[in-house]
Amino acid sequence: MYTKTKLSLGIGLLVSMIILLVLLSVINFQVLTAMDPKDPATGIALQRALLMVSVTGVACIIIGILLYLRLPAAINRPIRELTDGILEIANHNYEKRLNLSDNKEFIQVSESFNSMAERLAEYRASSLADILQGKKYIETIVNSITEPIIGLDDDKVILFINDEALSILNMKRENVIRKPATDLALKNDLMRRLIRELITPDEKNEPLNIYADNKESFFQAKYIPIRMLETGETEPKSIGHVIMLKNITEFKELESAKTTFISTISHELKTPISAILMSLQLLEDKRVGELNKEQEELSRSIKDNSERLLSITGELLNMTQVEAGKLQLMPKITKPIELINYAIGANKVQADKFGCQIEVEYPEKIDKLYIDSEKIAWVLTNLLSNAIRFSPEYGRVIIGAKQVDKVVEMYVQDFGKGIDPRYHQSIFDRYFRVPGTKVQGSGLGLSISKDFVEAHNGTISVESELGKGSRFVIRFDVR
Repeated sequence: MYTKTKLSLGIGLLVSMIILLVLLSVINFQVLTAMDPKDPATGIALQRALLMVSVTGVACIIIGILLYLRLPAAINRPIRELTDGILEIANHNYEKRLNLSDNKEFIQVSESFNSMAERLAEYRASSLADILQGKKYIETIVNSITEPIIGLDDDKVILFINDEALSILNMKRENVIRKPATDLALKNDLMRRLIRELITPDEKNEPLNIYADNKESFFQAKYIPIRMLETGETEPKSIGHVIMLKNITEFKELESAKTTFISTISHELKTPISAILMSLQLLEDKRVGELNKEQEELSRSIKDNSERLLSITGELLNMTQVEAGKLQLMPKITKPIELINYAIGANKVQADKFGCQIEVEYPEKIDKLYIDSEKIAWVLTNLLSNAIRFSPEYGRVIIGAKQVDKVVEMYVQDFGKGIDPRYHQSIFDRYFRVPGTKVQGSGLGLSISKDFVEAHNGTISVESELGKGSRFVIRFDVR
């Protein structure tokens, strides 16, 4: 822009000088033509005119060149300095100052510019001090937290990490800060697991087993996304994540102690319960002697309670197997009808007792399953037992199977009072019982059923409506 202005100004000055020179030449020519050529004074006048025109022309050219060289520079210099100063400010160099005191037209501009730069410098210094102070506060807070914490930006570069996290990672701060976590993960197993969970989250969210400080510890990882709404945007943008590790070692130890205790008690209870049942069987033997009506009722009550207690201990043993990770599957090819028939046979006495009619729905063609038949049969038996207990007297229960594409479904449906939708997820929790339920139970059956089914990579769900009954469905993929 300045070069273009300079060239235009120079050309204009040169054209003006040439026009002036031409005018002088024309004037001199007219003067000379008016003189007598024979007059000796004419030659002298002609020489003087030529000399004057030449001197005037040279002077015009020199003045034009000087104006061409000096005038644009005098105008461009303050403008260029002002532009350079603005660029410096734009690049956060707030120490830049202008000195245009030799140019009266730009004195006020330079003073305003310098005042603005001073204010910006003061603001930057105060803002930077506040930021550094805030950063120190945050670092102190993060390091005072006893749980490991790691902060990463959106490119997985570690921005901050507290001492607890450095301890379990067995790394030094200077080797971690501002380093890509993906690079550190190549040499650190724990970091690799944390980054893998961040990229592809595990739905089960299993605790991390970490061996640190000469002991085994368990940590539950929690990933907190950090989002920021930028100016002019309507949706927040992800700028990073914070990884928090909660130490659950104490809870794991308590859970392990609880599991061991329940397992031991269950094993110990099985022997006396079996002895009670055997004694009842001998007592009911008519060869020993006849029982009167009251004795028979008492014997029946003892038998029912003993069988119930035996069932509960069996459920507790199954639960402890799942919690301890000792659940062993022995899969084999099984027809779904075999599992249904087993469940019906196991509940025949209970169904007769309540006068409940069991209906079977089974298609002509259905694929076989590769499952642990004993455990899935236990699940169906438990579901059918629940359906009979929660059905009205002389009601009916449906048990069946069907296939949808490559998925086999087995279901048990009753027509009792149903389950409130608020409890559809909670009924699969351990020890949970729907409020207001009068039927006795341990609250473990559905929880164990869920564990058994999910151990086969299957699913179990409930469809229920108050006043219309419940339908429990288990699904398995056909291999």
